[in-house]
Amino acid sequence: MAARWRARIHRAITLMVLQNPDPVSYTRINNTVPLLQLYFGVQELCEDYRLSWASIEALIQQLPRQKTHGWAHEIEVLLMVYWLAHSLSYRVVARAFGIPRSTVHRAVHLVCSEVLTLLERVIFFPKAEDIPAVGAGFAHLANSPVFSRCVGAIDGCHVRVKVPPGANGQDYINRKLFASIQLQAICDSKGNFLDIHVGYPGSVHDTRVLKNSPVYLGACYPPPGHFIVGDGGYPCICQPMAIITPFREPVQGRVQERYNRHHARPRSIIERAFGMMKTRWRSTFFKTLEVHHIFAPDVIAVCAILHNVCLTAGDVLETEGDDCEQVVVPPSCPVRDQASGQPQRATLAAQLSAPGVLPAALQEHDYI
Repeated sequence: MAARWRARIHRAITLMVLQNPDPVSYTRINNTVPLLQLYFGVQELCEDYRLSWASIEALIQQLPRQKTHGWAHEIEVLLMVYWLAHSLSYRVVARAFGIPRSTVHRAVHLVCSEVLTLLERVIFFPKAEDIPAVGAGFAHLANSPVFSRCVGAIDGCHVRVKVPPGANGQDYINRKLFASIQLQAICDSKGNFLDIHVGYPGSVHDTRVLKNSPVYLGACYPPPGHFIVGDGGYPCICQPMAIITPFREPVQGRVQERYNRHHARPRSIIERAFGMMKTRWRSTFFKTLEVHHIFAPDVIAVCAILHNVCLTAGDVLETEGDDCEQVVVPPSCPVRDQASGQPQRATLAAQLSAPGVLPAALQEHDYI
């Protein structure tokens, strides 16, 4: 009997909503909510949303806004950003905004899917005319013009997730014995992500993640005559993409030691980029990501997209402490159909120790 009455009440409410000529009336926002007053009052938002007002405005302007009813577009974006900034349950976010929990769940997933549509517009490789400027930035980081043909830094990081149920759950346990999903990224000399590849479980080696990524399979970056730098977990190769790694320890002589010292400077920019992203979303990355493992890669990709949106808007958040989940990786695994990059690495090392052999065009620059 009770179930029958609940069904009748539900049908009556549904009929009232459908007959309402003003669909916005049942989504009117309570103006007394402090979290909303911060945004509509153009106040400082970083403490609560981890984004500046300019960054949120830039994000809202880029997202699609084809809506005829329901909650305001700005409100849904604020819900998602607040949830991401604090890694709270949908129930807690619903109480903070005075909005039903089901609405928060729907808004978070909806806005995340909308942000993912910005991936190719926000994360992209530099154009041909911008390549020299990117190389000059890495040469400045390395404190040597020898690295002027370096146009990217590659690395991966592990994001903690819940162990998925079932027999495949052990695949997510990495070498530090916690469950994680891997994010592989390439960044420029300013820390902007140029490419991301996310989704592989934590037990997979960096080399395998690389060789199954679109950037490797398509050999679309770096351009011919240029290279990107990576740590010892990656192979030193020149085909199908040029990745130059440091010499293995212990090094053989001063030449290799000098090369590794200069190589570490431009390579560290990718670690700094991960650090900035994880510091901004520290409540999400510094503890286990409490979402379904299928939805987790989308959340990680959204954080990477927002990282670029913030840097473009001038919203830079410096790292705080140990920002990245560093997982020790074994030496790189050999992969078929790769051409060794060791001759190119040896040439770079020789040029660092004998700067007189550099072309005059490179010697004109003053790198301090």
